[in-house]
Amino acid sequence: MSSALEAVVAAALVAAVLIFAIVRPRGLSEIVAALPAAGLALLVGLVSIQDAWAQVLELLPTVVFLAFILVLAHLADALGVFAWMASVMGRTAKGSPHRLLTAVFVAAAVTTAVLSLDATVVLLTPAVIGAARSLKMSARPHSYATAHLSNSASTLLPVSNLTNLLAFTATGLTFVHFAALMALPWLVTIAIEFAVFWFFFRGDLRRTESVAAPERVAAPTAALCVLGATLAGFAVAGLFHIEPFWVAAVGSFALAVPALKAGYTVPRRIVWAADPKFCGFVLLLGIVVEGVTSGPIGGWLSGLLPAEASFMNLLATAAIAAVAANVVNNLPATLMLLAAFGPSAPPGLLLAMVIGVNLGPNLTYVGSLAIMLWRRVGAENQEPADLGTFTVLGAITTPLTIIGAVAALWVSLLI
Repeated sequence: MSSALEAVVAAALVAAVLIFAIVRPRGLSEIVAALPAAGLALLVGLVSIQDAWAQVLELLPTVVFLAFILVLAHLADALGVFAWMASVMGRTAKGSPHRLLTAVFVAAAVTTAVLSLDATVVLLTPAVIGAARSLKMSARPHSYATAHLSNSASTLLPVSNLTNLLAFTATGLTFVHFAALMALPWLVTIAIEFAVFWFFFRGDLRRTESVAAPERVAAPTAALCVLGATLAGFAVAGLFHIEPFWVAAVGSFALAVPALKAGYTVPRRIVWAADPKFCGFVLLLGIVVEGVTSGPIGGWLSGLLPAEASFMNLLATAAIAAVAANVVNNLPATLMLLAAFGPSAPPGLLLAMVIGVNLGPNLTYVGSLAIMLWRRVGAENQEPADLGTFTVLGAITTPLTIIGAVAALWVSLLI
């Protein structure tokens, strides 16, 4: 097979898997398309068995972490963390839609940073919609806030997003150093998003009628302490080169014991929460994408990426990553870009790539799996997404947040 034909076939396989993942005909899992695509990539020689195995081994710690963080989020929900957050948001609002939006931004930013973007989309979004409706306010701006912040607020910690974890190892940074460099970009991004939302949804944020504050829900103190200890554990584990999934596993076990004992969940639901099919999909997608990165497309991408971490190079890297995320989705885009950068890329460029693949997906429905999932969650809660609203809002926020975040990263690197 010629190199040109190999590139076409490899790109077609990636496209087929992603289209299937977006459409999900008859609700079938993404792995239904990823498995035969990976098998075909091996069969026609796009990827060797040795390279495929190496890719799986490289991705495995990240995927195991993903499974445990999903379990952690499920157990936090079972123990009442998100019900408590909804109560706090409702009481904090004091009848003001603007106050509720502020509370939602804080809750979504913290949830995304600590429990990952999937927890924000799957667990916080229904709580936010319910809180808005209980106060007889429009749920629209608050629902879109969880969607945007599931991407925008996922740049802070290595554990906030699967893309971060993939890049984290390549940077060679510690957990604390990664967080320190990304703290200012994270804050700037959220501030820009908040300002745009305040103006964009000004019609929805008008006070309508006064209603009684929701009942106070007791804080799940034990669960919150375990989550705090888990977060601290991520930072400490990095100093001793311990994989984050071990910390997530311990945190999950600490929450699972009281949740199972009290009957708030059952073993089957915990296993289901880990989403084994999606985890398998990520591993198989890595094999399919390897067929692209090891061919002419990967070589072209390597030549396109800058080699030094100047401000303009950081901005160019973030822009390339944002475009790639909206063309092939942020997860395969991250795999492709990491392979194109190679093992000696400056950490600053890799962090700029993280900004691009995390903030870029707010521009289109297909940019990240989180947005696809948010659309389903919104529809299930009678708050369906509107393509026009999402696109216009994304067209405003995406370039502003990328430029602001890159500028903040440049300052952080200088400091």
